Amino acid sequence: MRYLVTGGAGFVGSHLVDRLILDGHFVTVLDDFSTGRRENLLQHANEKALELVEGDILNADLVDDLTSKVDRVFHLAAAVGVFNILEHPLKSIHTNIEGSENVFNACLKHKRPIFITSSSEIYGKNSSDLLKEDSDRIIGAPQKIRWSYSDAKAIDEAIAISMHQQHGLETRIARLFNTVGPRQVGRYGMVVPRFISAAIHGNPLIVFGNGEQTRCFGHVADIVEALIKLESNQQSIGTPVNVGVNQEISIFSLAEKVINLTKSQSKIIFETYEDGYAKGYEDMLRRVPDNKLLIRLTNWAPQFSLDNIILDMAKLARTED
Repeated sequence: MRYLVTGGAGFVGSHLVDRLILDGHFVTVLDDFSTGRRENLLQHANEKALELVEGDILNADLVDDLTSKVDRVFHLAAAVGVFNILEHPLKSIHTNIEGSENVFNACLKHKRPIFITSSSEIYGKNSSDLLKEDSDRIIGAPQKIRWSYSDAKAIDEAIAISMHQQHGLETRIARLFNTVGPRQVGRYGMVVPRFISAAIHGNPLIVFGNGEQTRCFGHVADIVEALIKLESNQQSIGTPVNVGVNQEISIFSLAEKVINLTKSQSKIIFETYEDGYAKGYEDMLRRVPDNKLLIRLTNWAPQFSLDNIILDMAKLARTED
């Protein structure tokens, strides 16, 4: 089988490419390297199973040409990361909506199944105990630019569902919750690599707000396994599926855990959201997935604990220094 993976040089994308090649598939990666990195795919540099194309999903002709030459499409390309969204709002909106439309249109034209990665940001400020696929979206005002990513992902999902319902296109949607692991970088706002980098260098771990906000972190290897299982499941067509681990931890407790596991002497300091992001920035208090649908469809079970994740990332971070 030949796959097109947009954003395949990114954090999750490169791990997905690893898995597809390991499973014996041929992969074409389309990436503009705005957040993806060539070094994420260096392990395949001499393999005929990988074709790496530098380009943008905003280039409709390029997307159409590459889609016509493959059997299936994984669409991961997007402007990601809170810091990135706030610094480049117009470009991010343009990429995440028009770029995705180009991929959808190419898949519809050439009748290629498409699997898109959406985000738990879809749920916005909904802090329910367990977020189900049909839980309401609670989004801040439009002038709060950080919610534009959530809006763009919601539009992507709506297009995928509509194309399936109206045109019979085989579409799949995975709503990824906080995914972490090797190759993830902290400069776009991702908290775990930021904390680990600070801890191993003896710098303060900066917690925004009061640190009581909670998240659930899944290892990228577990998340990719879920994507592979969903991609072969016929019942997953045309409907969103939460992909995440419901091991909840506060951001303050996460900082403490990182310091303890890395045996760091770093301190924890608190800053306001306005110090770290922008005036009027809003965050969600909780984000915990209900992953029962994923488990029912695929019998998926995560293999990595949060301790495993931190130790895995810290080991790699030390070797890269």
